[in-house]
Amino acid sequence: MSDPVLTFVLIVLFFAAIAAARFFKSVDTGFAHAAQTPVVAGVIAGVVLLLVQGSALLQAALAGVLMTLAAVWVRHTGDESEAADGMILGAVTGAAAAIPLAFSGSHELRGFSQSVLSGTIAGYGITFAAFHVGDRSRRLIIDSITGIFAIIAAWAAVILAGTGVSDRETALAVAVAIPLLVVVIVFKQWPDVRAELAHEAALGFMADADVDATAHPLKRLGRGGWIDGQAHREFIRLASKIALRKRQQRNRADEMARLYQIEIIKLRMQLQQMTNIDCEARAYHDEAQSDDIPSDKMRA
Repeated sequence: MSDPVLTFVLIVLFFAAIAAARFFKSVDTGFAHAAQTPVVAGVIAGVVLLLVQGSALLQAALAGVLMTLAAVWVRHTGDESEAADGMILGAVTGAAAAIPLAFSGSHELRGFSQSVLSGTIAGYGITFAAFHVGDRSRRLIIDSITGIFAIIAAWAAVILAGTGVSDRETALAVAVAIPLLVVVIVFKQWPDVRAELAHEAALGFMADADVDATAHPLKRLGRGGWIDGQAHREFIRLASKIALRKRQQRNRADEMARLYQIEIIKLRMQLQQMTNIDCEARAYHDEAQSDDIPSDKMRA
């Protein structure tokens, strides 16, 4: 199998794996919508990399810079996200950048590895700064450091090739490792999410039984005892957004924190409304399944 063909196969499989990893993280089926801006940014970056030919060091440096700039663009124009989501979108940007590079005629798989690695790091670092750092000057410093690490990540693919590791082995390892890293991060984060939602349950905004079914990465894949599985997924997204906003609120000035608090209150009201609807639906379902109630007495 030639390198261009394998590159295209890896790109397709990588998109599928990242989509699955994103669903595992957020139970959100809107991957196509979220990926639009990263894909456009990545293709543009890939075209620039294809047109600007130079030494391996120049290509690595350019890849890191372009992926960082693309991550900044995605942060400002794409879906709002936390660091792990930024990493996912950065990986999507890198995979999209590999599409034009597949027509370069040489080192196509290396181009895939460089763009995905640098895109993943850039997406994580840029979004981390936006999420955790309120001061703009400090955020610019972190963005600059992120760009340096993105360049180093792109150069790492060249170093591995010099040590005897083939471009194919590196590309396969990258394609497998990044989605698995997303899964690892999800399991690492879930105790924090659970703590935030347990606090919501203590305040009476959600049931204790819904905490684990909403926070745990595996338990939330089911219906969590809800009548409507799709409604449960929407409940999970709302609850996860509350946990996200509560963490963001702690890193913001008073004025911005108040805006987050207003949104949290609105989300809490939506959670309570969804819980009430599910309780009514469950009661109706139990009533409809009861053999003791004549069919002519059941609610229409």
